[in-house]
Amino acid sequence: MTRSSTISSKGQITVPLEIRNRLGLKQGDRVEFVVESDRTTIRPARALENPFVKYVGALPVFSALHDVKAWVRTLRDEETEE
Repeated sequence: MTRSSTISSKGQITVPLEIRNRLGLKQGDRVEFVVESDRTTIRPARALENPFVKYVGALPVFSALHDVKAWVRTLRDEETEE
């Protein structure tokens, strides 16, 4: 698939609708240009920091699925006691 766009005097381009849909882009979204050797690609801009980092350590560490299920059971038991 090849699509093209013209660069304006301000260096702006219009991303074709088919490409916007393919990338899930909407008005106001940011994109980034990734340069790899002789190839440049466009993709949705990624957040600089993982938004889930602040939740690291919020839950206990589980070694097996049965540990997770047991922990959930204790939470449910606490809810029924209230």
